[in-house]
Amino acid sequence: MAKIGDTQGHLDPTAEITLETVKERAVRGIVLLTGRTFLLSVLSLVAIGFLTVFLEPSEFGIFFIVSAVVNFLAYFSDIGLAAALIQKKEKVSDIDLKTTFTVQQALVIIVLLVLFLGTPIFTKLYSLSFDGQLLLYALGVSLLFSSLKTIPSVLLERELDFGKLVLPQILENLVYNLVAVILAWQGFGIRSFAYAVLARGAIGLVAIYILRPWLPGFAFSKKSLKKLLSFGVPYQVNTLLATLKDDGMTAVLGGILGATGIGFLGWAQKWAQAPLRFFMDHVIKVTFPAFARMQSEKEQLKRSVTRSIFFICFLVFPSLVGLLILAPILVEVIPRYGKWTPALIPLGLIAINTTFAAATTQLTNLLNAIGKIKYTFRLMIMWTVLTYALVPGLALKFGINGAAFGYALVGLSSVVAIYVTRRFVAFSLKDGVFKPALAAALMGVTLLFIRRLLPVNFMAVWVLVGTGILIYIISIYLTVGASIIDDVKKSFKTLFNR
Repeated sequence: MAKIGDTQGHLDPTAEITLETVKERAVRGIVLLTGRTFLLSVLSLVAIGFLTVFLEPSEFGIFFIVSAVVNFLAYFSDIGLAAALIQKKEKVSDIDLKTTFTVQQALVIIVLLVLFLGTPIFTKLYSLSFDGQLLLYALGVSLLFSSLKTIPSVLLERELDFGKLVLPQILENLVYNLVAVILAWQGFGIRSFAYAVLARGAIGLVAIYILRPWLPGFAFSKKSLKKLLSFGVPYQVNTLLATLKDDGMTAVLGGILGATGIGFLGWAQKWAQAPLRFFMDHVIKVTFPAFARMQSEKEQLKRSVTRSIFFICFLVFPSLVGLLILAPILVEVIPRYGKWTPALIPLGLIAINTTFAAATTQLTNLLNAIGKIKYTFRLMIMWTVLTYALVPGLALKFGINGAAFGYALVGLSSVVAIYVTRRFVAFSLKDGVFKPALAAALMGVTLLFIRRLLPVNFMAVWVLVGTGILIYIISIYLTVGASIIDDVKKSFKTLFNR
């Protein structure tokens, strides 16, 4: 591996790591983030299962609404400076880091003041109880903890040192889920989320500074800020649109569907998007800085994009198909889980959105990484306009099923992102998307036929899971070929090769 500071083999003379190092660390990062967080992702899904047993749909609804309000306000605590630091081709300076830290902390304090002063308005608008207000404050404090972690996280991402970056996430995940489930079991209700959020924020903050020490300092450079804002502002505008599209819409639907309706819709979204959170988020975390480093290497970029999309779809598609087939059985056989039956239709509809997101989210990530931020901006405008044009109206007319159908229609528009991105990077749709989609479809058809022959019990669930895995392995081998075996071997070799 080349040493930091060598110029031979670099993407440019000012780069911090070589192209070969970028490729090696990117592959290792993806394997690490996917493999080493696998068990904790399972823990998270198990925790959701327990929480949906211990808590009522209305309590989940309050959590989703309050989280959406805080996430919307959190947008204003950042102007894209962290993303600009990661995307920057040149080595970042100390003044860049301290300017970003200073500006971000100032913005966070302003947001917290707005949050606390606006509490009476939010309380009246969403009929928040004292516990709901406590959750609101806890999420606000966690926003401060998150902002304090920004610079160490940025430094680790620029170095593509995801082995260290993943450890705080593991600790946060573990602490949050354990605290939330134990307190919900003890009858704390909404306060379970409040205490869990605070514990998660504190443990993550301490861990990141131990793993990547950085002495916080305040400074301000107009020159540095101006340069970072040239990328940061367009990036943050895209974030604003994404926030309006997702959390803003949740807040709007809270007034239409009420806490119980949002609880059902949130449950459907949580499970339909679980495969994305389970697999895709780790890949995107790695590929944004990796694509930014190789943006001048077109052929390398083309192959890397295709393989990263394949990796996501290879894991997301069968997980989503299996979830949709198993959900009706699980709702029936798990004690106290029948209350979520009204969310099954929304689950199926929102899954359409998730299917398209598995391919296209990586594409907007790519456009940002190679500096084509204005195209991402146009796509985000399209998705935001479509969301507000379709979802509220359908929710008013058809309730939670109408809202979910609106999200499905928005998902279909993602074909535009594929067309736009292929103008800059001619990645392979056949290899990246269609092959895993065909294998997942074959698995789904087989499982639907088998499900009709089985009784509704836990044994049927395990039979379907085992059969589904076997069918998918055979299908993916038939569609992709023996290269899939070589890829798996390389992944394990990368994971354990020190």
